Amino acid sequence: MSKTDELRATFFQESEDLLEQLTDGLDEMSGGEADSETVNSVFRAVHSIKGGAGAFALDAVVRFAHRFENVLDALRSGELAVNGQVLDVLMRSSDHLTVLLEQARDGVPDDGDPAGEPLLAELMALTGAEADEGPSEAEVNFQPMTLDLGDFGASAPAEMQFRVDFQPQDDLFKSGNEPVFLLRELCALGEAQVDCDTSALPEFDALDTEASYLSWKVELRTEASETAVREVFEFVDGLCVLGIEEVGGDSAGGGLPDLPDLPSADTPPSSDPAAADDAATKAAAPAPVPGPAASFAATPAGPPQKVEPPAKSQPPQPVASTIRVDLHRIDRMINLVGELVINQAMLTQAVKRDGIAQGSDIDVGLEELRTLTRQIQDSVMAIRAQPVKALFQRMSRIAREAGADTGKTLRMVTEGAATEIDKTVIEKLADPLTHMIRNAVDHGLENAEDRLASGKSAEGTIRLSAAHLSGRVVIEITDDGAGINRDRVRSIAEKKGLIPPDAQLTANDIDNLIFQPGFSTASQLTALSGRGVGMDVVKRSIQSLGGRVSIASEPGKGSTFSIVLPLTLAVLDGMVIEVGGQTVVVPISAIIETMRVPTEQVFQLGTQNAVVRIRGSYVPIVDVGAVMGYRPAVDPTGDHVILLVETADGVRAALLIDVIHDQRQVVIKGLEDNYDQVPGVAAATILGDGRIALILDPSAIVGHNGAGGAAVLTTPLAAE
Repeated sequence: MSKTDELRATFFQESEDLLEQLTDGLDEMSGGEADSETVNSVFRAVHSIKGGAGAFALDAVVRFAHRFENVLDALRSGELAVNGQVLDVLMRSSDHLTVLLEQARDGVPDDGDPAGEPLLAELMALTGAEADEGPSEAEVNFQPMTLDLGDFGASAPAEMQFRVDFQPQDDLFKSGNEPVFLLRELCALGEAQVDCDTSALPEFDALDTEASYLSWKVELRTEASETAVREVFEFVDGLCVLGIEEVGGDSAGGGLPDLPDLPSADTPPSSDPAAADDAATKAAAPAPVPGPAASFAATPAGPPQKVEPPAKSQPPQPVASTIRVDLHRIDRMINLVGELVINQAMLTQAVKRDGIAQGSDIDVGLEELRTLTRQIQDSVMAIRAQPVKALFQRMSRIAREAGADTGKTLRMVTEGAATEIDKTVIEKLADPLTHMIRNAVDHGLENAEDRLASGKSAEGTIRLSAAHLSGRVVIEITDDGAGINRDRVRSIAEKKGLIPPDAQLTANDIDNLIFQPGFSTASQLTALSGRGVGMDVVKRSIQSLGGRVSIASEPGKGSTFSIVLPLTLAVLDGMVIEVGGQTVVVPISAIIETMRVPTEQVFQLGTQNAVVRIRGSYVPIVDVGAVMGYRPAVDPTGDHVILLVETADGVRAALLIDVIHDQRQVVIKGLEDNYDQVPGVAAATILGDGRIALILDPSAIVGHNGAGGAAVLTTPLAAE
């Protein structure tokens, strides 16, 4: 990869952070926090993206970002007020800017961005600007004239003289900027005289180390334009009081008087008639194009006035130090730590096999090694863990686009965006969530007329939340729509031959029919639905991540789709057990308790099913050995070990096993690449003695026959 390619990749990585900052700021503005700091933060994000895009000639991005920041600049200056219409345009502009950056990152050819033209028109309408078209011939009013260039070869470049007043605010230092670097860059433009005003410094006892007391006045003589001078302070815009005023120049290229002898801007106009005639002659010449007005008028040297921050301004959060590391390096580290965990388990088993006494130096050393290995494992996994915030922001954009496509007004609410999940899980979760968000908008929410008729607000609400629960991550997508029309779902399933007409189905069974391949309730084909592809893909994608998806729907009130996922795809805490002579692992997160149940607390139901009474409640017994095909079913009333587990759906069951060996952390090895998905098996691992053990999926074992509480099954999973 060339240096340019590396810089380009870095730009797109940093753009992701800037887009996140942009989205956060717009969300705060939508919540009523449109203070100056928030608006400035949004402006700086767009401005930085535009600057970086310009360096790589991403013209479509630059053009759109330029119009975008013009609107934000109008908000900063108070020329434009924040209201619902403005926020709607800004939100859609943020979405479109994200799309443009994604297209530029993926190498999509620049076609001039015709899709963004309507949005550009809306942005220009907000500021009253006109399209960037060249002036017409009538407007140019061209008149030929003769130019006397004089001695062209001897002419020197024109020099300009500027007075720069620079007063940093407190927030400039808190954001990590340093005035000395800005002043050095300014002096590099030409010949400069810099004066520091320290008159605002208080006594030492009253000194606030986080406050700004110094200001600078710079007399600059340079060949650069005023735009170049302003660009020096581009990245501290809004963090300082800046005044740049042109006070003189030498268009003929002759020498300028020394800076101390330059006339002051306060000098009153001359009353000499000859000077007045000379001024009139100069006025007849074509006037130079004026530059932007200075931020404030120049004043005689003296103590600078302390600039008070806006009343509602929030102090910026401290910027955390970060380092970008290639993901492949982290993956390699995780693999090495996984091997370390396996070797540590092998050493522990070898020590036990050789009969080394507990409490000996070797045993104590191995225990310390186990603790350190666990800490290293947790630390490395924390490196891969990322908050779902960026994913949630992407889903908000998907929801807005789906709302625009369907003509539905909606509000997207996110909760738990700081919840951290393994990066691999986040990457593979994007497509399933996209399907589910579009499904919630297209099928879940009613149109405005139907909502008003049912006593709801015209605006629908979709809530996306994430939280940690019992060592797993639960993500929920909730809408306040009409809920699932179960009669219609059943009718469609019967017509498609998915179920027989006389099938006895519970409400939950009917809800889960939407996960069948080819199933769709859409009455007509649209850009979002109607092809029968979507929810079955969602279910398979979630299952490939070791997770499960469930539905809870109430007619007239809405539906909730719940996704339960592992925190990571690398390791888990498991209980090593033995069933029918086979050693397997059960995830600790699913186990509530272990016990030996007296015979009198076990009750037979029919010839194959049984339940056990545990503290006043009855729990179905599942013979793991029979379910997995390891051995024939055993008498559940005998003396057996029971694992009381709870599935992802909240169903409890008693897993009947033979022996509990140990509890340990195991390294997850996927089976899908070689064996596809194995029913009842989540993954595999390598034990300390080198043997391979399957990691069971309690939810699949318990719910194998669809009842969620079955006991011994007639068809073992291993036979499927």
